[in-house]
Amino acid sequence: MPTNVEEGDLPRLLTGNEGLDQILKGGFDRNRMYLYEGRPGSGKTTLALQFLIAGAADKEQGLYITLSETVRELALVAKRHGWSLDGIDVFEINSDANYDSQEQSLLYSSDLELGETAKRIFNKIADLNPSRIVIDSLSELRLLAQNSLRYRRQVLAFKNFFARRDCTVILLDDLTSSETDLQLHSISHGVVRLEQLTIDYGSQRRRLNVVKMRGIDFVGGYHDFTIQKGGLHIYPRLAASEHPATFPDEHLETGNAELDTLLGGGLERGTNALFIGSAGVGKSSVVSAIAITAAERGQRAMYFAFDEGRGTLEARARALNLPLDRALASGNLTLQQIDPAEMSPGQFAAIVRKGVETQGVRVVVIDSLNGYLNAMPDGRFLILQMHELLTYLGQQGVVTLLVLAQHGLVGPMDTPLDISYLSDAVLMLRYFEYAGTVRRALSVLKKRSGGHEHTIREFTITSQGIALGPPLTNFNGIFSGTPEYTGEEKPLLDQS
Repeated sequence: MPTNVEEGDLPRLLTGNEGLDQILKGGFDRNRMYLYEGRPGSGKTTLALQFLIAGAADKEQGLYITLSETVRELALVAKRHGWSLDGIDVFEINSDANYDSQEQSLLYSSDLELGETAKRIFNKIADLNPSRIVIDSLSELRLLAQNSLRYRRQVLAFKNFFARRDCTVILLDDLTSSETDLQLHSISHGVVRLEQLTIDYGSQRRRLNVVKMRGIDFVGGYHDFTIQKGGLHIYPRLAASEHPATFPDEHLETGNAELDTLLGGGLERGTNALFIGSAGVGKSSVVSAIAITAAERGQRAMYFAFDEGRGTLEARARALNLPLDRALASGNLTLQQIDPAEMSPGQFAAIVRKGVETQGVRVVVIDSLNGYLNAMPDGRFLILQMHELLTYLGQQGVVTLLVLAQHGLVGPMDTPLDISYLSDAVLMLRYFEYAGTVRRALSVLKKRSGGHEHTIREFTITSQGIALGPPLTNFNGIFSGTPEYTGEEKPLLDQS
């Protein structure tokens, strides 16, 4: 029976899932009834088992009442996740010896059976007096009730029964009824919906949404999640405003004196730089050199490769004589290849956050935004999600290097998305033609955080790294791809 402690004074109850606890900012209110809803296969049973297993770890009695799953099926789910059901009672309604096969066939059509089923549930709860209860699933009760009025009355009877006891209850519903059936929403203290999405290419995506939660502040919107061994891995939607931080006013030097001059001294902490240009012009080479240099100076860096494999990155580092292996061995540089067909944006943001908050990462490379775009199930929200991620990284004092490949090689260029307005600095890399040879040019088009050189410089990629030449003062039309030279002396770098 309830104690004399005011419910508002009771500590919150952890859900058993770290991500969901973060979304709910502390978990559930105790002694309330909650609803997990979603289509079959969306992860409701797994999330509910995590709730009971967390209780068992705290010596709280748990009860799983199943009207659809069997004990064997639940045991298999637990085994595959590496869980033990010790401390959890499983009450399988349909396996009771009092019901033979003929009675089972009448279970869903008899008015009497709804009351009998409810009575057996009440008796079981009264006998065990559990503090955590899961009922799976309400679709069976809906079939027994046969109409919405009787169904609502029965769910209200459950709620009133639970209200007289010290227990927190989770109801599972597989949404077999009409989408407009909101009976449970109005009765439940909170509603969590799980969805499974099939996109045109790649693995299926899963997401979670807290529909309502009375008296509890929560992070709204959709949150990506995956089902892995160990349960649901939920990645709370990143809200940059909730992660303020302070950091010293410092510069990140690129390791190249000429490039630092072009950038007005380097890149300030808490800013991001967009390297934009056609394929193969040298964007990845430049950002690789900056990241490895930072790691060599003791700063932790993470390099996310969406488009290239590890072998390609290692070969580039060898060609530029960059100490990639040493940086990786020191632990200051982490290289992670991302398959955009297999990872959701929420999962990616969670990996970045973990690196920043637990590993002290201060330089993040995203190579490239084109690959990140391919990871989106709906490209309309790419800019918004990237804005939150960049804002978060900026507030944490991280220098973020972004690579964006333009369409085309020379002449007019087409950009797959315009993210320049989110960037604190924009560096343009372009091919141009001179005297029958293809050259490369680089310029800083924008830098919010300070002054920078407004010239265009030629650069080359050599076995000793990136080399920049003097400003191309006697050229017009460099970025158009077909420049006009107006000087008298040899103006360009020796490429021999």
